[in-house]
Amino acid sequence: MEGKLAFPELETERLYIRVLKESDSTAVFRHFADEEVTRYMDIPPCRDIAEAVEIIRFHTEDSGCRWGLFDKATGQLAGTCGYHCWVTGEPSKAEIGYDLSSAWWGQGLMTEAITPVIRVGFELMGLELIEATADPANVRSARLLERLGFQRKEELVDGLVYYFLPGPPEGE
Repeated sequence: MEGKLAFPELETERLYIRVLKESDSTAVFRHFADEEVTRYMDIPPCRDIAEAVEIIRFHTEDSGCRWGLFDKATGQLAGTCGYHCWVTGEPSKAEIGYDLSSAWWGQGLMTEAITPVIRVGFELMGLELIEATADPANVRSARLLERLGFQRKEELVDGLVYYFLPGPPEGE
């Protein structure tokens, strides 16, 4: 099933996870204006609200989705995660991406967020494979992917480390 899907709201112990909306543009701007957040991404830091709206629209119009990770205690946007480049075929796959504000680093928040997002990928989207890339210098991202069970491909792809997570065997 390629294309638009009603992506669910998710909840973890510390997070509300929901698809980003244009009304989140101020929080998205603050998040992506931080050079620490965009350091290993293929985008420069946001310069204004219009760029934040553009980020939200890009993910709204893409075949996947982008969830905002909102701290339950404060309501603040702690980061984002989601899928893009969703394609069907053999195998059905999508690339997962994520980012976290530096104030939230080292607390296990991204592991907490990505776990149910992976479940949505396999169970709701019908993915057979989830892909991810990481800058070789982004040690935190590599550790996260390995902790989540992603396998590392040996050679670099476009200067990035390529990871993949095969879906559970049929019947599981």
